[in-house]
Amino acid sequence: MASIPSKLYSDDVSLLMLLLDTNPFLWTGANTTTTSLPFPGFLTHVLSFLNSILLLNQLNQVVVIATGVNSCDYIYDSSSSLQKTADSSENGRMPILCSRLLSKLEEFVIEDERLSKDDSPEGIVSSLLSGSLSLALCYIQRVFRSGPLHPQPRILCLQGSPDGPEQYVAIMNAIFSAQRSMVPIDSCVIGAQHSAFLQQASYITGGVYLKPQLPDGLFQYLSTVFATDLLSRNFLRLPKPVGVDFRASCFCHKKTIDMGYICSVCLSIFCKHHKKCSTCGSVFGQALGDTSSTDRKRKTPET
Repeated sequence: MASIPSKLYSDDVSLLMLLLDTNPFLWTGANTTTTSLPFPGFLTHVLSFLNSILLLNQLNQVVVIATGVNSCDYIYDSSSSLQKTADSSENGRMPILCSRLLSKLEEFVIEDERLSKDDSPEGIVSSLLSGSLSLALCYIQRVFRSGPLHPQPRILCLQGSPDGPEQYVAIMNAIFSAQRSMVPIDSCVIGAQHSAFLQQASYITGGVYLKPQLPDGLFQYLSTVFATDLLSRNFLRLPKPVGVDFRASCFCHKKTIDMGYICSVCLSIFCKHHKKCSTCGSVFGQALGDTSSTDRKRKTPET
């Protein structure tokens, strides 16, 4: 009896890690200033896009991670459903991708809402993007260690919530980890504002950053820009980053700043002068008005 042939991955086989923003404060109907696309319509575009990825190559793999306000979790993995190809539909009507993803998504949204501590926050709170990036990188590292043959991984962030300055350090660590692993981070921002974090993530890792001008045509943007594999991108002219915001967030008040104070020991950033670094405990120089960076570094004891 002939053995089953093993998977032969080529350069055009992709592992797409999709980070799905499920922030309820973003998708509520009252917040018309954030996005004009309702959540059911948004899911329709996303499901069509995921189906197209799986149809491009039978070895393509899709993993969906839901990004909530208080938690994040895996809600769909196409590799786990390959062994159940006989169950191609549920009740003979809905494709298995849609049924499993929607059911898991509903469970996640209910659980994330249960973990919420404040029922009526002011404005739109940020989603846990740092946690979703960490989950995606952990999954990719597991794929790397599975063997020399594996699909080419990439991360796609479908983000609409504003940046959370309190997540700056965690997000930057995830960006540098992705850069070290040569994993591009693509960003599709569907909110009203640009995301400085995702601009830096796409620029540093060599990904694509895009903010669609017409949210109703989201599927066209996804299929023409983000559906291409890493090999095909060498032959296409994809959108280039323009005006990347490289501003950092201070560690004391978690606000985006243009100028600040940097600890010479741990590189922590502060918007105001402090006598002691809250991160590593190093004592800063006494002269507040001293503008000489070299003198201040010499005065700072190396702990």
